[in-house]
Amino acid sequence: MKKYILLLVIVCFLPVLAEEQADYRHLPVWRGFNLLEKFSKEWSNKPFSEEDFKMISSLGFNFVRLPMDYRVWIKDNDVYQINESVMKEIDLAVEYGRKYGIHVCINFHRAPGYSVNQNPKEKTDLWTDTEAQKACAFHWAFFAKRYKNIPGKDLSFNLFNEPKGIDEEVYFKVAKIMTDAIREHDPGRLIIADGLEWGTVPAEKILSLKVAQATRGYFPSNVSHYLASWVEGADRYPVPVWPMPKLNSFLYGSGKKDLMSPLVIECNIKEKTKLRIRIDTVSSLSRLVIKVDGRETVNKLLKCGPGQGEWKKEFYNKEWQIYQNIYEKDFFCDLPAGTGRIEIQNTEGDWMTFSEIEINKAVLRPYMQWGVKQAVVVYDAQNSSSPFKTAEMVDREYMWKQNILPWKKLEAKGSGIIVGEWGAFCYTPHAVTLDWMKDCLINWKEAGWGWALWNFRGEFGMLDSNRKDVVYEDFRGHKLDRKMLELLQKY
Repeated sequence: MKKYILLLVIVCFLPVLAEEQADYRHLPVWRGFNLLEKFSKEWSNKPFSEEDFKMISSLGFNFVRLPMDYRVWIKDNDVYQINESVMKEIDLAVEYGRKYGIHVCINFHRAPGYSVNQNPKEKTDLWTDTEAQKACAFHWAFFAKRYKNIPGKDLSFNLFNEPKGIDEEVYFKVAKIMTDAIREHDPGRLIIADGLEWGTVPAEKILSLKVAQATRGYFPSNVSHYLASWVEGADRYPVPVWPMPKLNSFLYGSGKKDLMSPLVIECNIKEKTKLRIRIDTVSSLSRLVIKVDGRETVNKLLKCGPGQGEWKKEFYNKEWQIYQNIYEKDFFCDLPAGTGRIEIQNTEGDWMTFSEIEINKAVLRPYMQWGVKQAVVVYDAQNSSSPFKTAEMVDREYMWKQNILPWKKLEAKGSGIIVGEWGAFCYTPHAVTLDWMKDCLINWKEAGWGWALWNFRGEFGMLDSNRKDVVYEDFRGHKLDRKMLELLQKY
């Protein structure tokens, strides 16, 4: 009888015990948000809000990631001096998570010696400088000691935000220093490492460190970061659509013969009309040639230089010592009735980009992808909603191939996966944002992965996002995007 009772007690508590063990090989399907109160010393250093945790929980979500800047919890710019008053604010965030059933993931968004945000740039280099590695390990050891008694179901650590431009062997070396520092004081703590190249490429080398990995959900960038001021060139992205033809905006000239190829539009033009192409940026020199059924109708040399010209704005690239001017200029050609094939090509020089092609008020917009040859586009005037098609569209299926499958291969080798950041900036049209988000969420649900939207309140979030094309609902003192909320809740 005693054995039966003991067995019954063990069985009853097995779910609780399992819940407390966050396994790096298979993460729970957490769903939530990044909270940015300590994201950047220059931007903010505020206490985390209990009301945020309360709302997140009441709306059905169970995860927050805290991307933080180490400079907010040091004193007098001394990397080895801890500001206890700030640490108590972080303690409260951990406790709010426990109070409201929300898993908290602490991330060094800026670590000693490294930040993906180069303004300001760190004085040391985490990847090569032993002093920076020592300082970073000191901080992770400090956090490990401070929170070693917090159960794994409540807290995890995310080493660095979006390492970029580093060799995988170097990443392994530095990540091992940090994981060793954490496990010296807290051996069982769940550790998550972002993938390489801004979190987009799986880092297979670090599998041996027994860490989970975090990917990103910002593809394609001209949907997620349209008009984002901190992204170079985002002010020249075409207005996003979703799904979109898989069409590259670069037209390469004879200076890049391995990439030089015409953009071909196959069509059946019933009535005489015009084609409009907007040339965006020209690198040094290019020649725009347009052929209609084999007959050359446009031959225009575009040569950059200083001062005023056909371009809208001059730009001198110091690295390459050439002008890469912004034209934002429309060129036209006549399309006779019966036109069946249009070829658009750069026949000379370096490269140029285009942002729009228009036929009969239908607009084709590409996305920027370096190093890819041009495609064949089919124009069907009878399809009024989506007249332009390519053999492969950038859609949910394409994102699965590009952004899910490589990580599923890593997952199969023993690494849990989470989408640590994702979302679309507030200038992306709301309808496009929701359609794109839905496809992302369907993919992640099928993959069995959790996610954290960047952010809860703000330009990527569902509260106070400042979108101009949303009818907001008043909600606990905030402006709620109800459609986005319901979409997130569904998945």
